[in-house]
Amino acid sequence: MMFWFFCAALVIIVGLAILTPVWRTRGDTGAETAARFDLQVYRDQLREVERDLTRGVISAEEAERLRREIGRKVLEADRRAGEESPAPRRRSGWIGAVLALALVLGGAVWLYEREGVPGMPDLPLAERIAAAEAVYDSRPSQSEAEAAAPPLNRGEIDADYAALIEELREAVAKTPDDPQGLALLSMHETRLGNLHAAITAQRHLIEVKGPEASAGEHAMLASQLVEAAGGLITPEAEDEMARALRIDPGNAQARYMLGLLQAQNGRPDRAFPIWRDLLEKGPADAPWIAPIRAAIPDLAWLAGQPDYTPPETAMPALPGPDAEAMAAAEGMSDADRQEMITGMVKQLEERLASEGGSPEEWARLIGALVVLGHRDHAAEIWGEAQSRFAAQPEALDVVTKAASEAGLVE
Repeated sequence: MMFWFFCAALVIIVGLAILTPVWRTRGDTGAETAARFDLQVYRDQLREVERDLTRGVISAEEAERLRREIGRKVLEADRRAGEESPAPRRRSGWIGAVLALALVLGGAVWLYEREGVPGMPDLPLAERIAAAEAVYDSRPSQSEAEAAAPPLNRGEIDADYAALIEELREAVAKTPDDPQGLALLSMHETRLGNLHAAITAQRHLIEVKGPEASAGEHAMLASQLVEAAGGLITPEAEDEMARALRIDPGNAQARYMLGLLQAQNGRPDRAFPIWRDLLEKGPADAPWIAPIRAAIPDLAWLAGQPDYTPPETAMPALPGPDAEAMAAAEGMSDADRQEMITGMVKQLEERLASEGGSPEEWARLIGALVVLGHRDHAAEIWGEAQSRFAAQPEALDVVTKAASEAGLVE
């Protein structure tokens, strides 16, 4: 009812603004036209002539001449006054005002019927939360969402790449419980758009690893389920996301999907703080930053934070061994230099293992390990990086390039 009260008040205000100027002239039949105004002026002039004659300012002959001249003007003005009719102009003013008011009201009704929701009642906060819960509870299952999702189109597949994937499938079929083979198969099937095969491989990988399955592996399965469902977070995907967060509450991929779940189900108040935290912590080149940055202004407004300003987009410097650090080590002894570099690489590896990082940091770690002669360990890091970035093709390309340059990929 409050909505319609405001609508009625606005109609009254607009109507008054349009009709008031017309009302001011309503019934003003004595309003002087130009000719009637001239008549009044000429009468005043005649009276002035009589006063001047009485005071002796002008002669009787001059007074008579002025009377005749003014008399001719009076007759002409009187003739024009009889021809003028202000009534039609008043009627046209009323017609124009009514048409303008009808146009405004008609346009408002048309716009509301087109863009508004006429049958939507007022929704207090409690009712809105209840409606969001109803949407959450009525989500389709994974199979229903997949059936309704549009088909994926990854484009043309390179023949050599397709042959390698076929070999990988055959190798996994021979050793179906090999974690590394399953992780690779899941990653590449995802890249090819074969999401059913990718989900099957990822689920089996988690079954094989059991309690040792990482938060990243559960988050990857959740991401595959979401993609297969056309972007909808189904109850099945939410379960995997929850498992990832139980293992690692700070897993960024799972937290991004948690915020997406809240946004999809009408709870911007819950989604906003999750995405704000991810956006502010970065890293700025993480794959979830771009979609968050695009959506968070509207999300902040819906969450009651209209003054929120997203952080700047400057890319942070990459920690770890870089060209400057290597140059600084040139003046050291071989043993000291090796110890310094090894320590920096170890610090980078520990941080990536505990906090995660950008694909560029993983690429740098792989290259540094190969330079230090730890090729086997670099291969292990390469395998872990593939699992972490399997659902993020752009990020995976960065790590793959580093592994190829290091000789880990033929």
